Amino acid sequence: MARTPSNMLALKTKAPDFTLLDTKSNNTLHLNQLKGDKATVIMFICNHCPFVIHINPELVKLANEYYKKGINFIAISSNDAINYPQDGPELMRQHAIDTHYPFPYLYDKTQEVAKAYNAACTPDFYIFDKNLELIYRGQLDNSRPGNDIPLTGEDMRKALDNLLSNTPINTNQKPSIGCNIKWKD
Repeated sequence: MARTPSNMLALKTKAPDFTLLDTKSNNTLHLNQLKGDKATVIMFICNHCPFVIHINPELVKLANEYYKKGINFIAISSNDAINYPQDGPELMRQHAIDTHYPFPYLYDKTQEVAKAYNAACTPDFYIFDKNLELIYRGQLDNSRPGNDIPLTGEDMRKALDNLLSNTPINTNQKPSIGCNIKWKD
């Protein structure tokens, strides 16, 4: 397993705009349609990465919990589906159904969205406030495949809870670690 860290996009960066295919609904969706009233979590994930597979239960739990609080989650896969067909849109749809994703699972075929966000790995997480300004980028928590640390979503939960309570968010944020995005040649 490759261990690629996040690039840590600068805080206060405005969320780059996008319009992408949602593999679950087969509709093309725009960021403004998907953003939350209080915050938006954008996640770069994929079907086959062991780091993503490890955290999927916590992602589903977090999204279900925080949707009720005005925070929307958006998953994007930007992997090269030619060389990694398990990450293509048809299998993304099935994976989203099987994993019970409560959020849209978008396909970034051109990889332009991943590049705009300076995404490096799966999973790569970004939390934007209601004005779509970046307030958190980094890891879900300290759990990784095989390290026996339980999944809690602690780092992202702290950031989301602080946002909801209008408490300052710690700017000392740890990068996410995962498989590198599978870039096209």
